[in-house]
Amino acid sequence: MLKKGSKLYSILTGTCPQCQKESMYVDQNLLHLNNVIKMHERCSHCNLKYQIEPSFFYGAMYVSYGLNVAIGILTFLIVFQFDRSMMASFISIIIVLILAFPLVMRMSRNIYINFFVSYDPEARD
Repeated sequence: MLKKGSKLYSILTGTCPQCQKESMYVDQNLLHLNNVIKMHERCSHCNLKYQIEPSFFYGAMYVSYGLNVAIGILTFLIVFQFDRSMMASFISIIIVLILAFPLVMRMSRNIYINFFVSYDPEARD
């Protein structure tokens, strides 16, 4: 399921969607908040330009919105099972979304670029 060559592999690992040999991001650590979305300009293996056109990753905002809604609904369902308070559910959603922010930022970019670029096993080394 999580084999090299699948879109899921590229999305979850943050590797180049074309060759899947190099990380797209300068810093792998999500806790370095200043570098969460800093990306290399091109892949050093296949020379894929990550920002395909100017402002390419603005479209990732829509993916981010969907991910945040899914996380919010899931958090609500889990918290509401244990504590029937709407206030506890609301506070939990806010806390989880703040903590998940760096991960959601990267995942939305990974998902968005994988809409447009497919794996190519023949990508030059």
